[in-house]
Amino acid sequence: MRPIHGIPWQVSFMALGLIWGCSFLFIKLGLQSFSPVGVAFGRLAIGAVVLLFLARWTGTRLPRARSTWRHLAVVALLFCSIPFTLFAYGETHVSSIVAGIINAVTPLTTLIVVLVAFPEERPTRERIAGLAIGFVGVLVVLGVWENLGGGEIVGVLACVAAVCCYGIAFPYTRRHLAATGESPIALATGQVLLGAAFLVPVVVATEALGGSTMATPIHTSTLLGMVALGALGSGIAYILNTQIVLAAGSTTASAVTYMTPLVAVSVGSLLLGEPLSWHQPMGAIVVLLGVAVTQGRIRMPERLRIAAVKPSAG
Repeated sequence: MRPIHGIPWQVSFMALGLIWGCSFLFIKLGLQSFSPVGVAFGRLAIGAVVLLFLARWTGTRLPRARSTWRHLAVVALLFCSIPFTLFAYGETHVSSIVAGIINAVTPLTTLIVVLVAFPEERPTRERIAGLAIGFVGVLVVLGVWENLGGGEIVGVLACVAAVCCYGIAFPYTRRHLAATGESPIALATGQVLLGAAFLVPVVVATEALGGSTMATPIHTSTLLGMVALGALGSGIAYILNTQIVLAAGSTTASAVTYMTPLVAVSVGSLLLGEPLSWHQPMGAIVVLLGVAVTQGRIRMPERLRIAAVKPSAG
């Protein structure tokens, strides 16, 4: 897989981390005037327009094989329609900071799916220990020793469900789309187009049932946030993500979440003025530590590795 117009996948990786880290800020801005479904559909529709323009500008043809489109439909649901709606809904109950930190669990959910779907991948001690560390990190982020409100718990569960969708989508893309020979622009365009199409009946049903995808008049900040969310977060980002998955693998691609919580915490606290509790960044560090252990970036001492998998005597 060649880099996009000579851009190494490592550069795409850094850019993707910045874009997706800011996406949680953009979602908050979108929710000022739109419902969660409206935010999800709007970002995909804008992203589809941007990607179609890029495809035409670069002379890229959309995939022609029916089998490719079938796999793109699955990826569109798991990478776009479902998680975008869940994250937007989640952010009606939790801050963009919390949503961005929960997104850092993506490599762990990806690893679980890889271990199940790929028999050749063995559950090593490091991987088991890393998953356990990551789970503890999530509990620290949430501050489980505090009394969480019902709405906040629902928001957290929605974000976790979105991350689980990503965990399935990364290895699925690697297994079923890597060998198609299609370019990242072609695959990303098809994926986002289908993602937007899948949400059309949801938007129509919402309006028909007396709801509305637009909550209040559109503010300038909302408009700018939606354009950035669609053009960057659902347009350019998916070209970068597809290139990374095809060039470096699903595990490496999912590791972009090392960057996203750092960016999400920074922009959420500085630009939105969201409160930041001490346990949130501390928990994010623990989550990232777990990710690093599962990917072999940090080696655990032998005694700790044995203890991590040794059954309890009691």
